[in-house]
Amino acid sequence: SGCQQESAPARTKPVAAVSYITVVTAPHDIDTQMQGRVVASLSAEVRPQVGGIIQKRSFVEGNTVEQGQLLYQIDPATYQSAYNEAKANLNSAKASVETARLKNERYANLLKFDGVSQQEADDAHATYLEAKADIEKYQAALATASINLEFTKVTAPISGHIGISTVTPGALVTAQQTTALATIRTLDPIYVDMTKSSKDLLKLRQLISKDGVKQGTTAVSLTLEDGSEYDLKGQLKMQEVSVDAATGTVTLRAEFPNPDGILLPGMFVRTKVNEAVDE
Repeated sequence: SGCQQESAPARTKPVAAVSYITVVTAPHDIDTQMQGRVVASLSAEVRPQVGGIIQKRSFVEGNTVEQGQLLYQIDPATYQSAYNEAKANLNSAKASVETARLKNERYANLLKFDGVSQQEADDAHATYLEAKADIEKYQAALATASINLEFTKVTAPISGHIGISTVTPGALVTAQQTTALATIRTLDPIYVDMTKSSKDLLKLRQLISKDGVKQGTTAVSLTLEDGSEYDLKGQLKMQEVSVDAATGTVTLRAEFPNPDGILLPGMFVRTKVNEAVDE
């Protein structure tokens, strides 16, 4: 039995699996990634236009304020006094001009009958003209006093989120001081400024000039500092018309909706811009 010959069963070779790819034409987006920095769409530093003592602050730091809303009240006592004085001077000038007018008319009639000399008539007329000029002068002084009195109410120049106040009630402020009382920023919509080298910009223009390649959309997507994607898309709004001589880059600006206030000025982000489409 140990010498029994047995034939081995015939083995069939397995069929080799072949992968394949179906090639079709389709548009290909040419995207560019760039570093960006978030910038407020509007920013205004609040400064006093007259000097005085801050009586009260009428806003909560960090809240939203509306354009024209009262922010600070400067003690108006001296400006109210100046306004009252200017108003009194104007009323006095109006009384004087009426007296001068009547005298001018009376002397003009008397001159016809040689009741007064020509010199006296001329003097009366000149006095009347000077009184009329004084009216305009005192009207201007009253307008200036009224403006200064109104400036004691420091209002918001724009609508937006107001930051930390640098002064408290009781502080002395001066007209057009260098230190802002507070800063207001508009955060919705908000801007993202990106930088692109002038060399890459030239390459893009050469690429777009080729057949089958066209300008991309203005859509911009955003990646935040923690690596998460920002849900809302932005739109490319403008490109700077000059190259920064120090860095050799061009600034591009995109606008993003920011209803929840996630994007804050000063944030560094990464953007992806669709600059061209290869058909």
